[in-house]
Amino acid sequence: MSHAWQAGFIAGPEPSAGGDPAGYFRREFSVGDHLRRATLHVTALGVVEPWVNGARVGDEVLAPGWTSYRHRVLVSGYDVTGLVAEGANAVGAVVGEGWAVGALTWENRRHNYVDRPALWMQLELEYPDHVELVTSDEQFRVGTGAVRSNGIYAGEDYDARLEPVDWTRAGFDDDGWNAASRVAWDLGALQAHPGPPIRRIEELAPTEIRTGPVGETIVDFGQNISGWVRIRVSGASGDTVTLRHAECLSPSGALETETNRSAAATDRYTLRGGGVEIWEPRTTFHGFRYVEVSGWPGEVAADDLRAVVVHSDMARTGWFECSDPLVNRLHENAVWSMRDNFVGIPTDCPQRDERLGWTGDINAFAPAASFLYDVRGVLGSWLQDVAAEQTASGTVPWTVPDVLPTPSSPTAVWSDVAISLPWALYQEYGDLDALRASYPSMVALMAQIEGALDSRDLWSAGFQFGDWLDPDAPADNPAGGKTDSHLVAAAYLCRTTQELSEAATVLGEVADATRYEDLARRVRTAFRREYITESGRVSGESATAYALAIMFGIVEGGQRDKAGERLAELVTTAGHHISTGFAGTPLVTEALSCTGHLADAYELLLQRECPSFLYPVTQGATTIWERWDSILPDGTLNSTGMTSLNHYALGAVVDWLHRVVGGLQRQEPGWRRIRIAPQPGGGLISARAVHETVLGRVVCDWRVVDGRVCVEVVVPDGATAEVVLPLHPEALIEQLGGGRYSWEYAAPGGYGETVELTMDTPIKEIQKQPEVWTEVVAVMRAYFPGVPIDAAGSHLAEAPLSAVVNRLPGAAEDFGRDLAAALATGARHVAQVAPGGRGATGFPEGEVSDHAAS
Repeated sequence: MSHAWQAGFIAGPEPSAGGDPAGYFRREFSVGDHLRRATLHVTALGVVEPWVNGARVGDEVLAPGWTSYRHRVLVSGYDVTGLVAEGANAVGAVVGEGWAVGALTWENRRHNYVDRPALWMQLELEYPDHVELVTSDEQFRVGTGAVRSNGIYAGEDYDARLEPVDWTRAGFDDDGWNAASRVAWDLGALQAHPGPPIRRIEELAPTEIRTGPVGETIVDFGQNISGWVRIRVSGASGDTVTLRHAECLSPSGALETETNRSAAATDRYTLRGGGVEIWEPRTTFHGFRYVEVSGWPGEVAADDLRAVVVHSDMARTGWFECSDPLVNRLHENAVWSMRDNFVGIPTDCPQRDERLGWTGDINAFAPAASFLYDVRGVLGSWLQDVAAEQTASGTVPWTVPDVLPTPSSPTAVWSDVAISLPWALYQEYGDLDALRASYPSMVALMAQIEGALDSRDLWSAGFQFGDWLDPDAPADNPAGGKTDSHLVAAAYLCRTTQELSEAATVLGEVADATRYEDLARRVRTAFRREYITESGRVSGESATAYALAIMFGIVEGGQRDKAGERLAELVTTAGHHISTGFAGTPLVTEALSCTGHLADAYELLLQRECPSFLYPVTQGATTIWERWDSILPDGTLNSTGMTSLNHYALGAVVDWLHRVVGGLQRQEPGWRRIRIAPQPGGGLISARAVHETVLGRVVCDWRVVDGRVCVEVVVPDGATAEVVLPLHPEALIEQLGGGRYSWEYAAPGGYGETVELTMDTPIKEIQKQPEVWTEVVAVMRAYFPGVPIDAAGSHLAEAPLSAVVNRLPGAAEDFGRDLAAALATGARHVAQVAPGGRGATGFPEGEVSDHAAS
């Protein structure tokens, strides 16, 4: 900023109530000759859209986003030199309720920060010898226009007939408008926007326009997104088009709005008339895949609608793909859920009456998030809010910004974000300054937790979320899972004390490092004494308990081996179904693979029956679900009152895909030292992982073709890499510097060879080849509609396919012939696609052509 802020916040004359129009602010000003530069700084308590001389300024949307407004209000700056001219000019802004004024949380409480939308604006006009300021003050006029009502949860109601013509140009008659009034606000909270802003990122065309069960028009955009719909419509003045948004349809094909809870998620556009009109909302956003359209003049055509994907404009930095299309879809679902939940802050979901910055969600997903996107801007800004809220309340709130109806208390996984997230970002980017900025917050949290320990150094009292959303927890008590919640807290404390000790060490805080290392030793000793037997069994005997003990270094040596064996036994006993929640899911596959149980980790990954990672994929999910069974096998919604189809936390398994299947493992902060060690398994015959590190691009591409293993690696300049070649007959390990490398050698034991599939092949072996199983299921459905055959039942997994056929009533004469043909067709399809295992959709430019050329 070139000048101290001199503008103030201004608003309309009356407090807003739900359903009030957005505020339209304007002021005219004069520009003299020899203007060098004009810079507009703008923000709002609400969401703001700035205008100068009839032109929309910038491409940000939903600005300034949501922060802890009392502590931080973000200001965006724009060069508007090209929009002003000598003589009379005008500046304006539309300000909606946004998060500052409108309803928030499931209680729909309004006025969480201020009682009316407020604008802050400062226009700097730089001349050769002086600077003139146009600031938001009582000289602004405020009225209303086409935005008749607006709300983040509710949607927007826009009447094009009421939009004032040329209201942001000089000469407009605003005599009927009111003088703006000052709103008291601490201008010390204003900060330059650290970026990236929220923007329109891409557009999706409809994949289908269908007729619902009562004749309604429903548009399917094929992907669950955050954003809104832009329409192109012609009709008579006064015609009103209504758009209702939802994540899914009911089994009857009707719009299913239950996952929205009380969020209306409805936009309305009333036509001006007289020609083609193009409109999209500006004060709201929705989480949706489907839109019910009513009131459309004439027939809706696909070219009339586009879904606009909206989120923080982060740079993509990580990609993954393998030979299993279901795993690829799982990965893409996690990517989409991250995108949809990074609308300014990391939220839990984008669709319902919540959309809050739950700390546990991002803490679980942070390693995956920092691989997939450059999150320094979004999460660095959010961590400032974490620290500000923590200072104000005395603890790290469960949601940041904090608007919860009840006070928070220190809890593992959730409050831990103040320590684990800065440490994860330091590991990814190697930025000591960013780590140092968070250090006081990290220390303050640990002081609070240490003070809550009992005489045995255990975190044994107080509320804990535990292994949240363990699939065995009661529907009405997501915290009531199998694993003792205080065991979870004690285990995570072993991790955070060690992270804080290491952070203190790299920051040169020697005394702190010694202190926290001693605390880490004490809480590890306490955990072992309380929860681990001499042989290595862990109290509670849950997969989460074992995964935590293994991954947080609580068990060592023979105890670790025993814990790994017992974890594998538990996972196997559960039929390789998921049995973990927020605390255990990010860790369980690695806890298996790092203790020598890679096959079990792959079986856990590839299981399709509910609950599992791939069950939602088989049900058509395009994002990660909040619950493993958010949609039941019969297509109905799991009506728990807390069922979202767009939560990224349980997608944290993609971090394991990147590091173990894809093979990219960071060994030092900032990727200065790398271990590239893919571990094939589960029938996969190729995988590719690409990551843009702060040093440059790192790539691992392995595939098995015609009995040969082909490996390609790229190491960025400035880094060193240890490459452990997968399936190598001599277990070759290479030490490499920056550059591009490739190897080729014989695959062991026929790995990757096509398996001949017959009616005598066990069902579980057929299911490992998704294309084949899809063909088989299609034949079964054609002959026996309504028979539940998708999963085949875990009790039949070891049986041959013929065993299932014999259980189907009244098999037709040619059923066996068609089923055998499906097996053969599927096998040929596998043979055709397996060697490349690609598609490589979405990989960075150059990677596909480089691979093809090699």
